[in-house]
Amino acid sequence: MTRSFRSAQGVRAMLLGALASTVFVGAYSVLTPHPGEAEPGARPVNHRADPAASFTTADEGSCLNWTVNEDGVAMDFQQTSCAEPHRFEVSAREDLATYPSSEFGENAPRPDITRQAQLREELCRNVTLHYLDGKLDPSGRFSVASILPPADSWQKGDRTLLCGLQAADSSGTLLETKGKVDQVDQARVAQPGECLFVDSSNSLHKVECGADHHLETTQIVDLSAQFNDHAPTVEQQDEYLKDTCTQAAIGYLGEEEKLYQSTLQPFWSTISPDSWEGGSRSVNCSLVSAGEHGFNTLAGSATGEFTINGQPPAPQPKRNPLRSEAGQRP
Repeated sequence: MTRSFRSAQGVRAMLLGALASTVFVGAYSVLTPHPGEAEPGARPVNHRADPAASFTTADEGSCLNWTVNEDGVAMDFQQTSCAEPHRFEVSAREDLATYPSSEFGENAPRPDITRQAQLREELCRNVTLHYLDGKLDPSGRFSVASILPPADSWQKGDRTLLCGLQAADSSGTLLETKGKVDQVDQARVAQPGECLFVDSSNSLHKVECGADHHLETTQIVDLSAQFNDHAPTVEQQDEYLKDTCTQAAIGYLGEEEKLYQSTLQPFWSTISPDSWEGGSRSVNCSLVSAGEHGFNTLAGSATGEFTINGQPPAPQPKRNPLRSEAGQRP
């Protein structure tokens, strides 16, 4: 029987232009030293008579966690098993005391945010990609990062810089993860019941469902269960997900009639070839409302009372027969 609510696949095709490459956008690029810059392993050494004790003994392959005080300052760095919750996986350890200048001398100030970002690019990006054998999803939940010693350790002469990987939410808050990056699904996904707002730059932000939003998540789908021997094309993903996400929407709301009366449509994300190669395998099924130029604005959860552009869903004509009734006929 033909569906009496809008085709999930047709709605998705119409809305992709509004959401193209936006699912928790993140990116990286492979940078090489500029002409005249030395490779990290070729820097001349400024010998110190008495090297300061490092704030951590963590090295390549180690994982770290820490606490954050009331001022938002990280402290109490501790190594932990990568199988346990952690905020940072170390890909390399550098000693800035060997940097070919006096920039990081004994009395040098701690680098500011801008210089820290430059150091991350100069010293961490290539070595981290090498650590992962190049397998990092450019739109995934992990990004290349660096850690400098806390202010008090820096003042005492510690010049350790850790390169590694971390995950953060849309506000920049670091998240705890489990497992090494090359062994886990790198996809950025929302949990069922979470709502997402699409901002003017087409980036997604998790918000309370009572606030304005554009998508409500119904399910996480691991595509490796269906495509375990090859990277699926977008068309193959669409073919599989159109029914999977429609059933997820029905299950999330309780019955098909509620989906029909809601006027919402099933929607799903797909994985690009680069992201699949980088290690992502999961996508989200969601509920959306399609407008003329993209998503309508929702407020409230679809499982209860909600509005579309400030108004409750328009009453829908009764279907005759209902699919549930039709399915019971001999």
